[in-house]
Amino acid sequence: MAPYLLSLPFVALFTVFMAAPILVAVWSSLFRVRRSGLGLGGNEGTEFVGLDNYVLALGRPEFVESFGRVLLYGMVQVPIMLGLALLFALLFDSAVTRFKPFFQLVVFLPYAVPTVVAALLWGFLYQPGVSPLVEWLAGLGVDAQFLAPGTVLWSIANIGVWSYTGINMIIIYSALQAVPRDVYEAARLDGAGELRTALSIKIPMVAPAIFLTVLFSIIGNLQLFNEPAVIRSITSNVTATYTPNMSIYQATTVGGNANLGAAMAVIVGIVTLVVSVLASRASNRGTKGAL
Repeated sequence: MAPYLLSLPFVALFTVFMAAPILVAVWSSLFRVRRSGLGLGGNEGTEFVGLDNYVLALGRPEFVESFGRVLLYGMVQVPIMLGLALLFALLFDSAVTRFKPFFQLVVFLPYAVPTVVAALLWGFLYQPGVSPLVEWLAGLGVDAQFLAPGTVLWSIANIGVWSYTGINMIIIYSALQAVPRDVYEAARLDGAGELRTALSIKIPMVAPAIFLTVLFSIIGNLQLFNEPAVIRSITSNVTATYTPNMSIYQATTVGGNANLGAAMAVIVGIVTLVVSVLASRASNRGTKGAL
C-alpha cells in the first residue's frame, strides 16, 4: 500500500497537468464553433466535425512547411550544439584543464539567461545600424546580413547553440564523472593519451547520456517558439507561421480558431512522439553497438 501512496502525488500532478490537457485538446480538435447572424446577435454553438480540423491543418502549406524548417534547423543546430557540449565536457574531465569551476560556469551561464532575453540580446547584435558586431565585420570588409532570408534561420540556430550548449555539457560531464577512475588509470598504463582515452573509452562509456541529450534536443526543436517570435519583431523574414508552435499560436489567438489550433497541437504532439520513438530506438541500437 505504501508504494501506491508515495506515487499518488506524481499520478495526481501528471493527470492534472499532462493527461487532462492532452485529452481536452484531442476532444476540442473534433469540434468547431458554428456561428450565425454575422455576429449580430446570432446563435453560436459547437458541432462535431470529426477529422475535418486535421485535414484543414494539413492543408495549410505554411503549417507543413514549418515542420520542414525546424527539421532543417535541427539538422544543423543539434550536431553543432552537442558537438560543443561533448568537447567542453571532455576538456573539463581531462587532467590538463585548470580553473575548471570557473570555465564550467562560463559555459553554463548562457543557459541561465531566459530564452526571450537571449533572443533580444542576439537580435540587437544582428540588427544593422545598431550592432557593434555588424559594424566591426563591416570594418573588415564583411557584409554581414544576419537577418537576410537565407541566413535568419541560422542566426536563430546560433541563439539555440549559445543557450543550450551549457546544460548539455553538464549532462555529459556528469556521466563522465560516474565512469570509474580505474578505467582511465588502466588506459594510461597501456600508453593511451588523453585523445585516445576520450575516443576509445570516455565517449563509448557516456553514449547513453549523449543519446539522451540528442532526444531532448530534437523534442525541444519541434517546440521552437521564443527565439523566432522575438526575432520576428525586428525582421519581416520571420513569418507568423515560421515554426509549428508559431502556426498554432497564429491560428488560435489571431485566427480565433481554438479548435483548429487544438488539431495542430495534436499533430505536433504526434510528430514529436514518432520522432522520440525513432530516436529512442536509434539510441538503444547505438548503446548496444557501443557495448
